[in-house]
Amino acid sequence: MKAKYSVALAMAASFALGGLAVQGLHAQAKPPAYVVAEVTVKDQDGYTKEFLPAIGKAIQAEGGKFIARGSKTASFTGSPPSPRVVLVQYESLDKAQALWNSTATTDAYATGEKYASFRLFAVEGASP
Repeated sequence: MKAKYSVALAMAASFALGGLAVQGLHAQAKPPAYVVAEVTVKDQDGYTKEFLPAIGKAIQAEGGKFIARGSKTASFTGSPPSPRVVLVQYESLDKAQALWNSTATTDAYATGEKYASFRLFAVEGASP
């Protein structure tokens, strides 16, 4: 009879310990980050041929995942967004910052500014 209680107590303790470990892991996880780009294209041909391939490669190299990239938006209140809106998800705000600080991104935007104007910002997502 004592063996049954010992086993039951050991199982209960292991479940509690496991639950605490999972809570600790969730607390350490960094929330995702999103980079929002509002773009007004001045030269569609140059933008498509020179800027998009360079910035696409840089984004993918830093682990970015395109959530939205297009021109159809709906404005509900306030000023409407630029004609083209792009939303990219990153593992964390640090990863998004690493993209912005990379040489590939700096070079791509130097080219892109010839063909478009940009408004970019990052926002940290909700914690997992």
